[in-house]
Amino acid sequence: MTEKTHGSPSLNVGDGEVSQTYEHDPVMLKEVLKTFEPLKEGLFVDATVGGGGHAHALLKQSPNRSLIGLDRDPNAVRATKERLRHLGDRVNVVHARFDQIAAVLDSGGRQLTGAIFDLGVSSHQLDTPDRGFSHRHDAPLDMRMDPQQELNASIVVNTYTEDELAWLLKFNADERFARRIAQSIVAQRPISSTTQLAELVRNAVPAAARRTGKHPARRTFQAVRIAVNDELEQIELALKQTIERLVPGGRIVVLSYHSGEDKIVKQVLREAADGICECPSTLPCICDSEPNVRLMRRKVVRPTAEEIEANPRAASARFRAAERLSVSEL
Repeated sequence: MTEKTHGSPSLNVGDGEVSQTYEHDPVMLKEVLKTFEPLKEGLFVDATVGGGGHAHALLKQSPNRSLIGLDRDPNAVRATKERLRHLGDRVNVVHARFDQIAAVLDSGGRQLTGAIFDLGVSSHQLDTPDRGFSHRHDAPLDMRMDPQQELNASIVVNTYTEDELAWLLKFNADERFARRIAQSIVAQRPISSTTQLAELVRNAVPAAARRTGKHPARRTFQAVRIAVNDELEQIELALKQTIERLVPGGRIVVLSYHSGEDKIVKQVLREAADGICECPSTLPCICDSEPNVRLMRRKVVRPTAEEIEANPRAASARFRAAERLSVSEL
């Protein structure tokens, strides 16, 4: 969902610039700024604004840009409003899911020059123990990006059937031992804390898998978090809504962090670039499907070794970008 950073999640804001007690590293920022550099003016959207790292850099890159920031986490909205308040009416931060982007944009009747999606969980969420996102901290099972929603990790872990748990572990996280973990969860309910779940998963997987260096519960926590926040279901609609609202020459950048996210992003962008017909194969085409974007690169771009060394949480990032075609190019 938000930019991935490392360090303590506290913020101090003053004098128009951000003074932070942790090093703030929006992922693949150089690649993001290079992609948007030719677009000197217009409205941008940061659909997963988080702590405002990408948003701040985009507005600093050109004084003729304005930006709408969306985030479903009210804590992120409050923090980013404070962080970017020195930019005045150039920025508007809204509490909304990114699949609500059409409603947010259409209320102002404006088209977009640029859009960035930084998917997944933010470091602030991971590093805030009581949010329950991390297996490293002892906390209640929660994992809600928006604390106002009803569904949380405790409900998923303690009420889903074995088949449902095994499916989401496999589908959301490519977990090799999905069935074994699901069986163990069901057998040891009720599960009340993150550390209890993490230890249960550790004991459920084969001993050899525990010696890989990464905690064996990492994928389980990812899978449950995605299910709680309905993350994958929102991506396709949000990207299509955004592409439709880009001006000719406008650009969209998407940063994803695991294969499930990237598969959806790749499919949506390639279908937009190829103009795939949606009509039944047995009938003549009546949908007038045509390409409406140009892929800026056909292959995914990954972070540099230098960035990964500076910010290990960037290691799994996948960068894709596309440009809206003009009428003459269709």
